[in-house]
Amino acid sequence: MLKGSLVAIVTPMYEDGSLDLDALRVLIDWHIEQGTDGIVIVGTTGESPTVNVEEHCALMQVAVEHTNHRIPVIAGTGANSTSEAIALTQHAKALGADACLLVTPYYNKPTQQGLYQHFKAVAEAVDIPQILYNVPGRTGCDLHNTTVCELAKIQNIVGIKDATGGIQRGTDLLLRVPNGFAVYSGDDATSLSLLLLGGHGVISVTANVAPKLMRQMCDAAFANDLVEARKANQALFALHQNLFIEPNPIPVKWVLHEMKLIQHGIRLPMNWMDQQYHQTLRHAMQQAGIL
Repeated sequence: MLKGSLVAIVTPMYEDGSLDLDALRVLIDWHIEQGTDGIVIVGTTGESPTVNVEEHCALMQVAVEHTNHRIPVIAGTGANSTSEAIALTQHAKALGADACLLVTPYYNKPTQQGLYQHFKAVAEAVDIPQILYNVPGRTGCDLHNTTVCELAKIQNIVGIKDATGGIQRGTDLLLRVPNGFAVYSGDDATSLSLLLLGGHGVISVTANVAPKLMRQMCDAAFANDLVEARKANQALFALHQNLFIEPNPIPVKWVLHEMKLIQHGIRLPMNWMDQQYHQTLRHAMQQAGIL
């Protein structure tokens, strides 16, 4: 079971929007040095909606090859077309990814039975560990806990990224899923709470810019060191909040650019962060000790 701080890594781009694969390699090396437990490539933070299929596959390939088994790579392979999700997941397996992250189908709003059949079809088609991803605020589609519990009976569906931010809901899920099924927080601001309730890690936006501190928070939570866990979370909290001051990944890419780790590139319809938020993010960076 993968545990700890898993970074939902950004996709570095040049100012014209083309992929900066060399910067991605640098980021991967930095995350390994900083103690990040795993790389999640081409998720929401990686701008999966605006990379084409060829680019999507190239990003997965670079992540797998450059990481070179130093830490696990989880490939984002979800889609609102079941056949497309199967094709992307097959490609991730062929490349050597350790697991796949599959978002709930967006826009077409399937029923719970449709969701069950969608994820079951992908799991049966591709023999690779698969993590469900529920982010209804983005997709307009909510994967209910009861459906998650049914999907958890499928052998290679091994966990879920719960980005609802609901602690009551997360507690209910942790009480109901079978042993060995991982529940990851997909909401940085409430991630410590879920960890202390028995969660297995966080698939994090904040880890893009403060990877060492996010790893320290997770380690302290797993060790039941509440003093250190709270201390780390307090230092991170302004980032947790303000990295969503505009839609993700706008703020996190701005912070990484300020840290001189990536170029000034993001794809429309996302745009570069409005100047009115610059000082707010700089203050959050100072609180986390990264500026």
